[in-house]
Amino acid sequence: MAAPKKGRGSSGGQGRPGRALALILIAMVALTGGMFLSGHTTPRLGIDLAGGTSITLKAKSQPGKPEAINETNMNTAVSIIERRVNGLGVSEAEVQTQGASNIIVNIPKGTNSAQAREQVGTTAQLYFRPVLTVAGGAPTPEGSASPSATGSGKPSATPSAKASDPETASDPKATPSDGATTQGRAVTGALKKDATPTPSGAAESDAPAATETPDAATAALQKKFTELDCTDKAARAAAGDGVKPEDPTVACSSEGDAKYLLGPAEVSGTDVDDAKAQFDQQRGIWLVSMEFTDKGSKKFQTITKKLSTQQSPANQFAISLDGEVVSAPQVNETLSGSAEISGSFTQQSAEDLANVLSYGALPLSFSEDTVTTVTAALGGEQLEAGLIAGAIGLALVVIYLVAYYRGLALIALLSLVASGILTYTIMALLGPAIGFALNLPAVCGAIVAIGITADSFIVYFERIRDEIREGRTLRPAVERAWPRARRTILVSDFVSFLAAAVLFLVTVGKVQGFAFTLGLTTLLDVVVVFLFTKPVMTLMARTKFFGGGHPWSGLDPKRLGAKPPLRRSRRVNARTDHPKEA
Repeated sequence: MAAPKKGRGSSGGQGRPGRALALILIAMVALTGGMFLSGHTTPRLGIDLAGGTSITLKAKSQPGKPEAINETNMNTAVSIIERRVNGLGVSEAEVQTQGASNIIVNIPKGTNSAQAREQVGTTAQLYFRPVLTVAGGAPTPEGSASPSATGSGKPSATPSAKASDPETASDPKATPSDGATTQGRAVTGALKKDATPTPSGAAESDAPAATETPDAATAALQKKFTELDCTDKAARAAAGDGVKPEDPTVACSSEGDAKYLLGPAEVSGTDVDDAKAQFDQQRGIWLVSMEFTDKGSKKFQTITKKLSTQQSPANQFAISLDGEVVSAPQVNETLSGSAEISGSFTQQSAEDLANVLSYGALPLSFSEDTVTTVTAALGGEQLEAGLIAGAIGLALVVIYLVAYYRGLALIALLSLVASGILTYTIMALLGPAIGFALNLPAVCGAIVAIGITADSFIVYFERIRDEIREGRTLRPAVERAWPRARRTILVSDFVSFLAAAVLFLVTVGKVQGFAFTLGLTTLLDVVVVFLFTKPVMTLMARTKFFGGGHPWSGLDPKRLGAKPPLRRSRRVNARTDHPKEA
C-alpha cells in the first residue's frame, strides 16, 4: 500500500513544483524584457485619461434627397466611421450621434490620432468614375499655354502593369495662344463622344455624335474644368459639391497636381466587399487588393471591359472620395470579382487607400464642423480617486488575509504580485500591438479582478484547511485539496470570462474596455493559480513553519479544530486487543 500512496503524491505535482514556477518566471522575465526593449513601459491611455481630439461632423443635404439625413443613415455612418478609425489602430475611439445631423468623434491622443483625424474629415461617399480628360492642376486662363495633361503617376490596375502617366489630353501641336481653346475642344469631345461605359452596356454608336457646339450643361462643365485651380485647397474641396452620382463632374487629385473630367459613377463604395494592403515579394512593391460583392463584381467587370479597349487617359477609372481623386489606375484587362491596384505605393499610402476602400462608403456626406482638444484633467482626477479607492480596498483585503489566514497571507500576496506583473506588462505590450488603450472602465475591470484572484486563493486555502480538520498532515492535505479546489476555481473563472466575453461583444466604446480587462485578468488568474500559487504552496508545505503547523502559519491543527487520527487509533486498538483474545 505504501507504493501507491507515493505514486499518487508524485502524480499530483508534489515532487516537481519547480518546473511550473520556472515556466511562469520565464514568462514574466520575457514580458518585462519585451516591454523595456519595445520602449513601451506604460500602457496606452484612453481619451478620458490622456486627452485627445474631439471632432464634430455635420451631415450635408444630398442633391435631390433632403430626406437622406435620417436615423438609419446616421447610425450606419457612425458604424462605418468607427470601423474606419479603429482600422488605423486607434483603439477606444468614440463615435456617436448628437442631435439629428451631427456625429461626434473622440480620438485619444496617440501616434495615429493625427492620421485618424485626417481620414475622419474625408467621410463622403466613394465612387469609381471613368476618366474622360486629365490635365495639370493649375487653371488655364485665356491666351496662356496649354496645361500639361500629365497626371501624378497613378498606379496601374493590373498586377503586371507598371505605373505610367496618362497621355496628353490637349493637342500636342497647340500653340501658346490657343491653349484654352484646345483644352476646351478636348473637354467637349470627351463629353460628346461619351467614352463613359453605361451599366447596361450600350454600344458606342448609340452615343450622340460629336459636335463643335456644346449645349449649356456641357459648356458649364467645360468652363468649370478649364478654370478649376486644384492648387487651391478650398477650390479642391469644393470641386464636386452638389454633384449627383449619375452626372459627370470635375475633380482634383488629393495632392492637387492634377484635375480630372469624370463620367457618371459606375461603381460605388458599397460594392467593395474588402480591401487590403499587401507587399508583393516577387516585385518588391506595395499594392492594394480589392474584393467586390456579387453585384459590384458585375458592375466592375462591365466598366473594365469597356475601359480596357480605350486609349489613355480614357482607360483610367478614378477612385473618388469626398470629391477628390485618391487614385486613378489604368485598366489593361477585364476584371471582375477582385482586382489589384499597384504602382508607386509606400506602405502607409497603400494602407490608407485600403482603409478608404474598406470603410469609405457612407450613406451621407459630412463637413468638419468643429475640432477641439480634450484635456485629461478630469479623467486624471477620476483615475487618482479610483486608484486611491483601489488601494484602500487592497489594504483591507491584506488586513483580512493576515488576520484570518496569517502565514498563508504571504502566499496570497506573492500571487497577487505575480498577477499584477503579468497584467501590467501585457497591457503595456497590447498598446502598440493591437491598439489597446486603458480607460477608466478598464481600470475598474482591473480592480474588480483583484477580488476574483483573491477568491481563487481563498477557495484553495479553505480546501487545505478542511483536509487538516479531517486529521491529515499538511503535505498530503495540499495535494488532496487541489483537485477539489481546481474544479471550483475553473468553474468560477469560466463564468466570469463568459460574462466578460458577452459584455465585450454586445457593447461598444468604453464598456468594451471594462469587459476586455476583466476577461484578460480572469485568464491570468487561472495561469497564476496553476503555475504559481499551487507550486508555492507545495514548497511551503515542506518547511517547518508551515508543515509543522506553527500557530502563525494559519494551518495550526489545534486552532483549526482537527479531529484525532481515527484510522491510526483503530489500528492501535486492534493490535492491543489481539493478545488478550489469544
